[in-house]
Amino acid sequence: MGVTGEQIGPARSRERFLVGESVGTGVRSPILNSWLRCRLLALSPDQTELPYRDDFDPDSRLVRAAGPVLDQLQSRFSGSRMNISVADANGTVLQRRFGEPSLARSLPPIQSMPGFVFAERFAGTNGIGLALAERGPIQVYGAEHFAERAQSNACCAIPIRDQISGRIAGVLCFGYPHAYERPALALLLRRAAATIEQRLTEQSSERERGLLRAYLDAERRALPGRGAQDGHFAGAAVLAESAGLNERDEPVGPELDPHDQAILKDRATELISSSRQAAVDVALPHGREATLLSRPVTSRSGVEGMVVEAVLRSSTSPVHHLSVSPRTAPSGAEPSRAGPAPAGPPPLTAEPRPATVRGLVLVGEPEVGRYAIEARRRLELLAEASTRIGTTLDVSRTARELAEMAVPALADYVTVDLPEAVLRGDDPTGPGTGLYRTVVHGIRDDCPFYPAGRQVELLPGNPIMRCLTEGHAFLEPELKSAAGWIAQDPERAGQIMARGVHSLIAVPLLARGVLLGIASFYRSQDPAPFGDDDSRLAQELAARAALCIDNARRYTREHALALALQRSLLPRGMPEQSAVEVAHRYLPAESGVGGDWFDVIPLSGARVALLVGDVVGHGLHAAATMGRLRTAARNFAELELAPDELLTHLDNLLVRLDREEGDDHTTGSTGIVGATCLYVVYDPTSRECTMARAGHFPPALVLPDGSVSFPDLPAGPPLGLGGLPFETAEIELPQGSTLVLYTDGLVEDRHRDIDVALDQLQQSLTHADRSPEDTCQAVMDAMAPEHPSDDIALLVARTHTLPADRIAAWNLPADPARVSDIRAAATRQLAHWGLDELAFATELLLSELVTNAIRYGSEPIQVRLIHDRALICEVSDGGSTAPHMRRAANTDEGGRGLFLVAQLARSWGTRYTPHGKVIWAECALDTA
Repeated sequence: MGVTGEQIGPARSRERFLVGESVGTGVRSPILNSWLRCRLLALSPDQTELPYRDDFDPDSRLVRAAGPVLDQLQSRFSGSRMNISVADANGTVLQRRFGEPSLARSLPPIQSMPGFVFAERFAGTNGIGLALAERGPIQVYGAEHFAERAQSNACCAIPIRDQISGRIAGVLCFGYPHAYERPALALLLRRAAATIEQRLTEQSSERERGLLRAYLDAERRALPGRGAQDGHFAGAAVLAESAGLNERDEPVGPELDPHDQAILKDRATELISSSRQAAVDVALPHGREATLLSRPVTSRSGVEGMVVEAVLRSSTSPVHHLSVSPRTAPSGAEPSRAGPAPAGPPPLTAEPRPATVRGLVLVGEPEVGRYAIEARRRLELLAEASTRIGTTLDVSRTARELAEMAVPALADYVTVDLPEAVLRGDDPTGPGTGLYRTVVHGIRDDCPFYPAGRQVELLPGNPIMRCLTEGHAFLEPELKSAAGWIAQDPERAGQIMARGVHSLIAVPLLARGVLLGIASFYRSQDPAPFGDDDSRLAQELAARAALCIDNARRYTREHALALALQRSLLPRGMPEQSAVEVAHRYLPAESGVGGDWFDVIPLSGARVALLVGDVVGHGLHAAATMGRLRTAARNFAELELAPDELLTHLDNLLVRLDREEGDDHTTGSTGIVGATCLYVVYDPTSRECTMARAGHFPPALVLPDGSVSFPDLPAGPPLGLGGLPFETAEIELPQGSTLVLYTDGLVEDRHRDIDVALDQLQQSLTHADRSPEDTCQAVMDAMAPEHPSDDIALLVARTHTLPADRIAAWNLPADPARVSDIRAAATRQLAHWGLDELAFATELLLSELVTNAIRYGSEPIQVRLIHDRALICEVSDGGSTAPHMRRAANTDEGGRGLFLVAQLARSWGTRYTPHGKVIWAECALDTA
C-alpha cells in the first residue's frame, strides 16, 4: 500500500527521491520505476500543463462500447466523489463520468474535460499513464503520484484490450479520495473493463454480420434463378460465425471433408487479408480442385470487406456425392443498400453442371483476416520451435537457435545475454551480474548492438534490467519514448533507432526457477509496434529455449564434474600391500555429486594408511576441492607425518585455498566451506592402529568375536577452520579385526535419526566371518537409501599381522666396529629366509645406513629387517637430523653413500618417531 498509518512511506520516499537520495523498500516496484522514467524524461513534479487534443473521435468504437458501462458506473457511484474516465491507447481521455455531477463544474478542466493526454511521458506517474506503461492493472495512492496536483487522490486503472487483435484499445480509470478506497473497487474495475471488451467484440461481430447480409442480398438480386449447383459449403466456417450468427443466418450447402474445409479457409483468409480481388486455384485431396474467387463487399452501414467463394470441381468424375441446397436469404433481412455486386469474375451460369459446385467460404474485414493469419503463423512458429531449438547440448548454440527461430518470423533483431556462470555450466550468481552478450542476430549485420562476447552492464532504469530483477517480460512499444533504454547508452540508442528499430520485447530466460539470462526482441521492418500477442509469443519461445539452455548448462556442468571425478575422486585400483585386506563402495548422490572420497596409502615399514573424507557441499567446486585434498593427503602421507600432523597440514591447506580463491574475484568461486576427514595408520608388525579425525564420524571396529564398537576417538574440528589442534588415539587390534570407515551419507538422512542409523550399521556388521567385500555389500544393502541425497563412501579393511619370524631386529652401540657384526647377522638372516641373492646389496645398504647413524645420530640405535612383499631395511637412532642425498664432486671424499643407497634400493626415505628417526630402504625380492 502507498499509505501507511503515519502517512510516511511513499511520501517520505518521494521527498528523498526528488532530492536525489536513494529510496529503500518503502515504494512498490512499478511506482519506483515510473519515478525513474519521469526523472529521465526531465518531468517536473509541479508541472500542471498537459497536452490537449481536440481531434479525438467522440463517437469512436471505444466510446460507443464504453458508454453504457460508464452510465451504469455513474449510477452506482451516485452522490460520491468518484471520477470515472476512459482514455484511448495514447492516454487521451475520451469520456468522463462523475458520481456527483457538480464535480464537473468545480474541478479544473484538466480533471473534468475530455481531450487531455495523461500518458506517463507528459503527466508523470498516474493511473492512466502507468496502466499503459505496465500494460496491466495498477493502483496509485496519494504521494505515489509524481505530480503535485494529484497528491490528495487515489486511483486504479486497467487496460482495455481488443479481443480480436489483442492490442490495447484504451484504459478504464477510477479516481477517488483516499477515504473511498475499498478492496471491491479493483474487482469492479476488472468486471467493467471486461464488459467493455465484450461490447467491442460485439461491434466487430455486427460488422461481419452486415458484410454477410450485404453479400447475400447482392447475390439474390444478381442471380434470382440460381440453381442447385450454387450454395454454401456446410460446415465451412465464415468469420461471421464469431459474431454469433444463428441458424437462419447460415445458408446450407454441400458437405465437405474437414481437411478440405481447413485448406479452403486458410487460403480464403489470406485472400481476405490481402484486400484485393483475385482468383486462385487450390488443389484438394483425392484429385479434386477448387478455384477461390475474392471480391469486395460493402455493408449497409458502410463497412468494407471481402467475400471469398469457391468453385469446386473434380478432375476425374462428376461429384455425385455432394448434396446441394438452394441458397436462401436470412430471415428478416432488409433490402440491400450495397447496390449491385461489384465487378468480379463472371458468375457461373444457372445451367447446372454435374461436376461443378459453387459456394461461399469466408466473408470478413481484411484487418480481421490478418489477425487470423498472424495467429496461425504463431502456432506454426511454436510448433517449429519445438524441433529447431535445443538440437545440441551447447549453451551458446541453443541461444543462437532461439534467435534464428525468431528472426524474421517474430522480430528483426534478437540479442541474448547470459551470465558467464551459465556459459560455463554453473548456476548464475544473481540477476544482472556478469552478463555477456552471447548472441546478436538479425536481418542485417550492421545494426550497432553490443557485439557478441562483450560484457553487458545494465543500468537500473533499463527495461532489460527490470526484466531481470522483476522476473517477467517487458514490452516497450515505442523505443523513442523508452527513457530508461535510451539512458543506457544514448549514442548507441540513437544509432539503433536510426536503423529503423522502434519496438522492444525483453523476456527473461527462466527454467526450473533459475534466471539464466535475457532475450531481447527488436522490430524495425514492420511499422506496427509489438503488441501483447507478440509478447506472449516471445515468452513462449523464450520459455522453450530457457529449458533447453538449462539442460545444456546442466549437461556442461555434469560433464565437467564427471571428468574431474574420473581424474581425482577415487583411486583407480587398490595398491598392493599386506597389512590389510580392503573392499570399498562409492555411491554418488542422485542429484549432483559431492566431495566424498577414500584412499588406501602404503607406508614404509609395511604399514598402511586408510583415509576417508567429505568436502561440504555439492557440485564441481566440491569435487575439485576433494581432488586437491586427496592429492595433498597422499603427499603428506609420503612425508611419514603422524595422523594429527597430517590433518593439521590439510587444515592449513584448506584455509589457504579458501583465502586465495576468495581474493580472486575473476573465478566466480563462492569459497570453500569446509571438509571432514578420518585418517588411520595401521602397523602389521605391532598391530598398533593410530587414528585422528577432523569433524568426521569415528570408524566402526569389528573384533574377531563379532562384537562391534565405535572407538572413543577425539572429534577434532572440521578442516578449514584453522588454528585448532587435532588429537590422536592409539589402540592395539587383534589379528583379523575389521575397520569400517564411512562418510556421513551412509548414516545421515532426514528420514531417520542418527542414533537409529548407527545402531542399524552396528547390527549389519556383527558377522565377523564375512569377507570385506561381503561386508561392503551387506552394509550398502542395509544402510544406503534408495534415492541418496548425499554421496556415500565406504571402506572396509580387515587387518593382518606380520608373523614374528618375518622380522629380525638388532640393537647396537654407537661403535663403528660393530658394523661388520651387523652385516654378518643380516647375511645369516637372509640365508634363513632364502634371500641369499639380496645379501650383497643388503650388506652395502646396512653398512652405509648404520655408519651414518653411528657418525651423525645418537643412541639408541636399532637395525630391523622385515620380509614382506619387499625386503625392508630400517636403521633407527635417537637423532632428529635426516641425511640428504647430494651429488658429490670428484674431489669430495664423502657424500656418495646415500647415492649408492638410492641406486640399490627400490625406494628409501626417513620417518620421524617420538624418540628420533628411522631411515629405511626397500629392495625388491626379484632383485638378482
